[in-house]
Amino acid sequence: MLRLAAASLAGTAIEFYDFFVYGTAAALVLGPLFFPTFSPVAGTLAAFATFGVGFVARPLGSVLFGHIGDRRGRRPVLVASLLLTGASTVAVGCVPSYGSIGVAAPALLLLLRFLQGLGLGGEWGGAVLLVAEHAPAGRRGLWSSFPQIGPAVGFLLANGVILALSASLSDAQFAQWGWRVPFWAAGVLALAGLWLRSSLTESPRFLEIDDHARVPLVEVAREHWRLVLLTAGALSVGYAVFYAVTTWSLAYGTERLGVSRTVMLGCIMAAVAVKGSLTPLVAVLSDRYGRRPLCLLGCTATALWMFPMVALLATGSPLLMFLGMLGALLAFITMFAVIAAYLPELYEPRVRCTGAAVGYNLGGVVGGALTPIVATTLAERGGRVPWGVGAYLTGMALLSLGCFALLPETRPVTAVVAEPATG
Repeated sequence: MLRLAAASLAGTAIEFYDFFVYGTAAALVLGPLFFPTFSPVAGTLAAFATFGVGFVARPLGSVLFGHIGDRRGRRPVLVASLLLTGASTVAVGCVPSYGSIGVAAPALLLLLRFLQGLGLGGEWGGAVLLVAEHAPAGRRGLWSSFPQIGPAVGFLLANGVILALSASLSDAQFAQWGWRVPFWAAGVLALAGLWLRSSLTESPRFLEIDDHARVPLVEVAREHWRLVLLTAGALSVGYAVFYAVTTWSLAYGTERLGVSRTVMLGCIMAAVAVKGSLTPLVAVLSDRYGRRPLCLLGCTATALWMFPMVALLATGSPLLMFLGMLGALLAFITMFAVIAAYLPELYEPRVRCTGAAVGYNLGGVVGGALTPIVATTLAERGGRVPWGVGAYLTGMALLSLGCFALLPETRPVTAVVAEPATG
């Protein structure tokens, strides 16, 4: 289990590195380079729009790779999705700017971002299911949380590279070629991920299925459509909070508050590091107390913290901004640490790869694709303190709270049975 969990964590980290490095670049440099005829705010919005395309593609990737996962196995999904995401990320680093090829530059950017999202849409389902279906029932929350640490590692890796380049290069050098280096590095990481995943074995639960769904998406749409909509609505606040902290706040801090790029990246990375390190602890709690109670707690905490968070961000003080971000990410991980165990348990094995992944990634469309755009617009129209952003995120939290309230508990009974005393 440790080898399997470590390989899944590493692969997920690499794929999310690819996805996050684009989000950071969109907040910092893609607007002026690919949309130079726009105003600074409009250019940032346009760059965030290309960022959002990746989220729109993710449910399509879930359908494509979910079909493979439910029909052919979880393991092939891991290889194919990693190849697609890695290749498209390297290609982003090779796209000439608007000044070189005109409108073809943002068009290529849009296409490659779509392919990134397509690959990531398949990654989560394959990585999580391979671990969850190998794990013993009483420790499924713990083992399944390892792939959920991957996004934090990928984010820290992506932003660490950008932070190092930003600190060592002038603004002109970073805008000219420095921002491309993290995208090129994705090729090396993808090769490392493929090597790690080459020795993984197929899920035993998949091998036990005698009657595979002929067209998994049709079966999910016909028999599990309500569950898909509820899981998408439930997860939307997690995406909204995470990308408000990691993407929107970066643009807001540097453009509106005049905080240096290095300071903003440092605050965000510190908050994400704490969040990632606490993920297994929260997951262990879900094995003992249940998945649903922690999700409800996370949504409630999010609703209560969003207005304090934007007030702390607006101070421009590094310490206070860090505390605002940290509180939001701790509420976020209270939900998302348990999702890797919760979603697979909600869906029957024959359509699990499609159903769980589609629900997970539809939540990304609702929460992740729109949040940087909506938050940037609301912050631009408000005063120094973006109260509108706080109201938007609070509303998302209440929506997710209602959806989680309608979902059942899935924790296996064996997870809470006391072990016999020894001695």
